[in-house]
This record gives sequence, structure tokens and C-alpha cells, in this order.
Amino acid sequence: MKTNKLILVAGFAAAACGAATLASAQGYWTGPGGAVWKNSAGQCWRAGYWTPAMATAECDPDLVPRAAPRPPVVTPPPLAPRKPAPAKPKPPAKPKPLVLRSTVTFPSGGAKLDDRDKSRLDADIVSKAGAAGAIKFINIDGHTDRMGSRLFNQKLSERRANAVKAYLVSKGMDASKMEVFGYGQTTPVKSCPDTKDRKALVACLEPNRRVDVELQGSPR
Repeated sequence: MKTNKLILVAGFAAAACGAATLASAQGYWTGPGGAVWKNSAGQCWRAGYWTPAMATAECDPDLVPRAAPRPPVVTPPPLAPRKPAPAKPKPPAKPKPLVLRSTVTFPSGGAKLDDRDKSRLDADIVSKAGAAGAIKFINIDGHTDRMGSRLFNQKLSERRANAVKAYLVSKGMDASKMEVFGYGQTTPVKSCPDTKDRKALVACLEPNRRVDVELQGSPR
């Protein structure tokens, strides 16, 4: 009986050796297809030279070094919103020059201011000049209508402008800031048709018999 058992074991070993090869790189017995041989309990057949360093995850998972756990992904905190740059202060606005204007008219051929003209100059120029601060200039421009010769009208426009200047000076305004011009009949503001009715023509041309005053200064 013992002889028969030895023959069976020897035969089984020979069959196993013929059917399987030792995979030296693995340290486990493998079949022709490269699959590791396992017993009925599911355990791998180790080679005689097997060492723990040859352990595989399939056969000896407890002996295989475990990969270090990945560090947790740390989400950086959201960036704080940038504060907007402070707005640059606007430069102070330059003060606008103060401009005062007035116009007075004269009778035909005349260069004398009447009370109505003086009141207008007081209201438009004299009473407001104090708010003008430093006065830069006062332009006084004299004009005439077309009646009369050009030479006569030129002189008449200058006389009218000087009459206005004299009045403003009498009210305490600085004569050195005043510039007087005479334009004669060259710059009318109203056109009137010729007519034999002289009185109607004189009345129509009244806006041209004028003195324009312009004061420019810097506000306080």
C-alpha cells in the first residue's frame, strides 16, 4: 500500500512539474497562461525561494506595503475682494469770469446820458461790479445810426462812449480798467428801409444809436 501511495504522489508531482512552470520573477507557481496556482482554499502556491519581498497584492495583500494616503486636498479660502482704489479728488473748478453787460441808447445826434440811461447803468453795472471781484477790463463801445456823414458819426460814437465812461468813473469805478472805442455807423444792430418820413426813420434806427458796456472780472 505504501508503495502505491508513493507512486501516486510521485506521479502527481511529475504531472504538476510537467503542467506548471516556476515564475522566478514572481515567487509563485504559475500555469502555462501565467495565472498563479491556488489551492482549494484560494491560497497561492509559493515557490521554495519565496520571500516576503516577493509578495503580491493578489496572493499576500497583507504583506504588500500600502501606498501612503494622499494628502487631503485643501481648498484655499476665497480671495477677499479687492477694495476699489479711492477716487482721486477732482481738482477745484476754476472760477468762471463774471461778465456784466449793459446797453444805453441816445437821441439822434446826441451824446448826453439821460436819467433812464443812468438808471440802467446803475442796475446793470454799478450795483453788480462789487461781485465781480478783481475787474479785468471794462469795454465801452460807442455806435451811431447811418444818418449823417461817416466822419461825424465816428466822432459822435466816441463822444457817446466817453460820456458813459465819465458816468461810471463818477460812480467810483476804476478808469484805468476802461477801454473806449468808437465804431461810428459800421456795426448797426437793426436795418431800416429808407423812407421820406424822417421821424419814422429816426425812431426805427434808435437801437443803432447806442453804447455797449461789457465788464469782465473774477468772482470773489
